[in-house]
Amino acid sequence: MRFNSPENVLQSIIYHGLIPEDHVDGVRIKVEEANNSLNIDQDTITELINEGILSYEQIRDVLAADFEMEVVSLPDLDLPPELIDTLKAQDESSGLSLAERYSAFPVYMDGNNLYIALCDPTNIDATDDIAQHHQMEITSYLVSADELDTFIDRHYQGGAGVSRDGKLGESLTPKGLEEATLELEQTDLGLDNLGDEDAGPILKYVQNLITEGVSMRASDIHLEPLEKRFRIRLRIDGVLQEIEDPPKRLQPAIISRLKIQSGISIAEKRIPQDGRIQTNAGGKQIDLRVSTVPTNFGESIVMRILDKESLSIGLPQLGFFSDDQEAFERMINMPDGIFLVTGPTGSGKSTTLYSALNVINKSDRKIITVEDPVEYQLKGINQVQVQREVGMTFSAALRSMLRQAPNIIMVGEIRDGETAEIAVNASLTGHMVFSTLHTNDAPSAVSRLVDIGLKPYLVSASLRGALAQRLVRRICDNCKEAHVPDQKDLNSLGIQRDQAAESVFMKGRGCQKCRGTGFKGRLGIFEIFRVEEEIEQMIYENRNLVELREKARDLGMRTLRQDGIRKVLAGQTTIEEVLKATVAES
Repeated sequence: MRFNSPENVLQSIIYHGLIPEDHVDGVRIKVEEANNSLNIDQDTITELINEGILSYEQIRDVLAADFEMEVVSLPDLDLPPELIDTLKAQDESSGLSLAERYSAFPVYMDGNNLYIALCDPTNIDATDDIAQHHQMEITSYLVSADELDTFIDRHYQGGAGVSRDGKLGESLTPKGLEEATLELEQTDLGLDNLGDEDAGPILKYVQNLITEGVSMRASDIHLEPLEKRFRIRLRIDGVLQEIEDPPKRLQPAIISRLKIQSGISIAEKRIPQDGRIQTNAGGKQIDLRVSTVPTNFGESIVMRILDKESLSIGLPQLGFFSDDQEAFERMINMPDGIFLVTGPTGSGKSTTLYSALNVINKSDRKIITVEDPVEYQLKGINQVQVQREVGMTFSAALRSMLRQAPNIIMVGEIRDGETAEIAVNASLTGHMVFSTLHTNDAPSAVSRLVDIGLKPYLVSASLRGALAQRLVRRICDNCKEAHVPDQKDLNSLGIQRDQAAESVFMKGRGCQKCRGTGFKGRLGIFEIFRVEEEIEQMIYENRNLVELREKARDLGMRTLRQDGIRKVLAGQTTIEEVLKATVAES
C-alpha cells in the first residue's frame, strides 16, 4: 500500500513519539543503500513495519488523530454484495476497479451518501473522483493499510476471497485450487522449498484459510487427513463446522507449508510436534499455536487462534452478572491467598484469569506469571515460559519468582504436589496466587488439592475461593426474538412455573451476521465458591466433598446450572445450551 505523502506520515509518527527520529534516519539510509530507492520514505515505513518497530494500526491511529477522522474495522462490518458493487466499476485510465485505483473500500450507503474507508487521509483524488463517478456525497473513514489491502484483494481482484455463505471463495474450491497448482506440480520444486514464490497457490490457500478462520471468529482450525479426503473444520463458538475440502493429493504440500511456517521439522512425521505462527489476517496481528499428530492417513494439524483482542474485554462481557462480578472482584483483590479457576479444557479459564490480571494490574503492584506456553503477552506483567528441557519447570520457576518480590503470582496450572506446595507457601508469606485446576465444579478444588498431596490445614489456611466455569453460546443480538419453550424443556432444566411466567425466553432466528446459527459469541456461566469461616473449618477437619458442597449452597453459592438458568431467563442463551454444558443437580 502506497501513501500519497509518506514523508508526512513519517513526520506524524515521529512527532507523536512512536519511534525516535534518529532510528528513522538510520532505517532510511539502510533502505537507500540496499535498494537505491527513489521513494525512500515509503520504503522506510515498510521497513519499520517489517522489523516490528511500527504497526499499521499505530499509523492509522496517528493519522486519525491528526486529521480528526473516525476509525473503522472492516471485519466487524456487514458488507452486502450490492455495497461491494459500488466500487467494482472500472477506471478507464487504469483498467482497475475504482476500489483498486483509489485504494478505497465501501463501508456503508444511505440514500445519496456513500461512506468509504481509506488508509491515507491525503487521498483527495479518491473522494473527488468517486463522488463524481457516482454523483453522491462521500464521507471518509480511516482503516489500517494492511486491512484495506486484504479486503480489496478479497473482493475486487478475484483472488483469495471468502464467499458470502461462509465457504472458501471460488479460487479456493477444489477445481480452482487444482488449476492454480498445476504449474507448481510441473516444476522440480520439492516440498522442502515450499516457501519459494513458485509455491504461490499453496501459500495463498494457507494464508486465506487462516484469514477465513479469523473472519469467522473461529477458535481453532482443524486439518484432518482421512482415507479419501482432507477435511478442514473450524471451531466457531465451540462447535465444529466443515468448510470445503482441498484436493486430497495436495495434503502433503499444505501440511508441509504449515510446518515450515510454524518452525517445526517437515522431515519428522513420526512424533507429535508443536510450533507457532505469527501472521496478519483481516488487518489484525494474529498468533497461532500449531500442534501436529501422526495419524493413519497423514499428520493431523490443529491451529489454535490466539486473538489478543479477547483479553481486553471487561468482566461483564465474560458473562458476569453484577452480583457475581462484585464477589469475583472482592476475591481477586485480596492481599494474599490462593484463587483458583476450574473447568475442563476449552472452558475459558485462561481468558478469565487474564481478564482478572488486567483488572488488578496497577502501577504499584508487581505481577509475575509462569505459563506453559505463554499464549498472550500482557502489558506491564512479567511472564515466564516453562522450559522443561533446561529444568525450568513450574516449581523451579515459582521458586525463582518468589525472589523477585512480586505482589501477585499467576501459575498457568497446578499439576503436581510440589507446585501446589510452593504456591501455598507463597500465599502464606503474603502473596496472592492465581492458578487453574481441572475439576468439574468449584468445591472439588479442595479435594483435588488434598489428593495431590497438600495437608488439609494448609488448604484451609491458604485457599480464598474457587471459580468453576463453562462456556455457552450467546443468542445473536441481530436476530433474537421471543420464544415459547416446551414444558418438557422447562422441566428438564428445573425452571419453575412462576419463573417462566415472569420471563421472556429468547431464541435466534438465524441471520447473515450469525451465519444462520442463531448464535454469535459465547459467555460464561459460573459457580463461585467462597471460603468463609465455616467452610474453612470444614476443610481443616477434612470433611467430604458432599458436605462441603451442601454447606457452600447453604451459604449462597449458585451452581453452574443455576447460573445458567439465570442467563436463560435473562434472554442471553437457550435452555439447550445450558443442558449441554451442565449436569443435573440432586
